[in-house]
Amino acid sequence: MKTRVIFGVAGAAFVLLALYVFPPIVATVAMVLLSICAAQEFTAAVAGKGSGPMQLLAMILAAVMAVVSSSLLPNTGFWIRVTVFAALVVLFVFLLRTHKKYGFSDIAAAFVGGIVLPYLLMSLIRILNLESGSVYILLPLLAAWGSDTCALFAGMAFGKHKLAPVVSPKKTVEGSVGGVIGAVVLSMIYAVVIHFVCGYSLSTILLQYTVLGFFGSILGQIGDLSFSVVKRGSGIKDYGKIFPGHGGVLDRFDSVIFVAPAIELLIYAFMMMG
Repeated sequence: MKTRVIFGVAGAAFVLLALYVFPPIVATVAMVLLSICAAQEFTAAVAGKGSGPMQLLAMILAAVMAVVSSSLLPNTGFWIRVTVFAALVVLFVFLLRTHKKYGFSDIAAAFVGGIVLPYLLMSLIRILNLESGSVYILLPLLAAWGSDTCALFAGMAFGKHKLAPVVSPKKTVEGSVGGVIGAVVLSMIYAVVIHFVCGYSLSTILLQYTVLGFFGSILGQIGDLSFSVVKRGSGIKDYGKIFPGHGGVLDRFDSVIFVAPAIELLIYAFMMMG
């Protein structure tokens, strides 16, 4: 627990520095590297032992997808489509050459790990690169990690009814509700802070941030349980060991993978509504 807490505090400090102090390229490079690690972890979990070549292919695809979907390149949408199509061709060619060793489920894992996960993770960078990105960027993290923390304490204090006993035995319905309430409260507090620091209309952002916190918490919990299903099916405890006390990238970012893209879409929806 001590290691978990120490690394958690250090990690939070790095996140804040990367988002608000360091040059923007630092956050982008960090997310590209995390995307590559996530691709390796997911492919290894699903494809299993002896899938080294498949993992390497997924990592290469992840590096490309993370870069082209970061919104750093012009015509981002075009390059994303090119990358998706090229990945499909490459993976099926790989399957044709190695079909005696690998199956479709293996290349599907590589596609999810190398294409889908990086695109979803890089939502954080796309949000950061928006005109008001520095204001919005903490919302996915508050909704995901804030909800997770509040759910933990609410479950410890009030938990009686199991939420998903097979997938995640320690999670409770009471903890889940506490996570949603906690995420909403944290988002509302953040709205008040932004109101005083940036001068935004409190009535407007309070409603927006409440909506983002509510749906973000629900989606974060779905993401957490979804990746737990994959983990249990693969017979592993953690996806990796890159974060001491926390496991792998997918153990720490499972909820963020679902939350960040949703908040990105909601931000665009708010913009279209004026």
